[in-house]
Amino acid sequence: MQRSDFRFFHRLRVRWAEVDMQKIVFNAHYLMYFDTAISDYWRALALPYEEAMQSLGGDLYVRKATIDFRGSARMDDMLDVGMRCVRVGNSSMVFEGGLFRQDQFLVGCELVYVFADPATQTSKPVPQVLREVLTGYEAGEAMRTVETGGWDTLGEGAGALRRAVFIEEQNIPESLEWDENDPVVLHAVARNRLGQVIATGRLLHAEDGVSHIGRMAVHRNLRSGGHGAAVVRVLEEAALARGDREVALNAQRSAERFYARLGYAVHGEGFEEAGIPHIEMRRTLKP
Repeated sequence: MQRSDFRFFHRLRVRWAEVDMQKIVFNAHYLMYFDTAISDYWRALALPYEEAMQSLGGDLYVRKATIDFRGSARMDDMLDVGMRCVRVGNSSMVFEGGLFRQDQFLVGCELVYVFADPATQTSKPVPQVLREVLTGYEAGEAMRTVETGGWDTLGEGAGALRRAVFIEEQNIPESLEWDENDPVVLHAVARNRLGQVIATGRLLHAEDGVSHIGRMAVHRNLRSGGHGAAVVRVLEEAALARGDREVALNAQRSAERFYARLGYAVHGEGFEEAGIPHIEMRRTLKP
């Protein structure tokens, strides 16, 4: 195997607890590495695993796992675990994994999963949409779309995600989440290829050429996957198209570095909103 065989990689560092008396990674831990990579592979597909499987009406069960040892990893090695789907049958799917230290191939893996009814654990055909997601990803296709519109068309999906993130996860009072702006401003939602909303945000009306992005939320299982950034960029494009010169947002302090990577700079002093530390950040829009 070569690194170029894989589109997806999961990076990890070997920990002390994973090394045996020979000062190399204990063989059983490699299967854990590949299993961890598979979990991250589903995130690369923009699929929150549990919700995706519920939507598809089944679940995945390991039928067979094979490890091919070619070299050993040692403590503190940085490893890249490549994973790819190589075949989708009637009810099964086959994944191949390759573990690399830089360009050196160390360990290979084959994992065979069966799509099955979780109640009876009897196999059932792989849904066509899941088949298309897997083959599409390996073909280099995008795993999300971002659309904009009004609350009348996007509110159901955007509202459900905001409820999950702000009200249920962050304990923001419901009375502070919904306001008079929702029915009249532009909303954006990112969807995966199952149609599930995985990120959302809104663009308020501009004041003196400065528009405001708010209510940014990303599904908790899919953060750091670029979905929030995609929503921000679409809202920025909408602001630029209507002639706004600058975009502002009230960032939670925990997300300050995320927005800084998108080109936003701190503006003013920090403050609290709904009991959460915030800071205003701004970015100048350029054609």
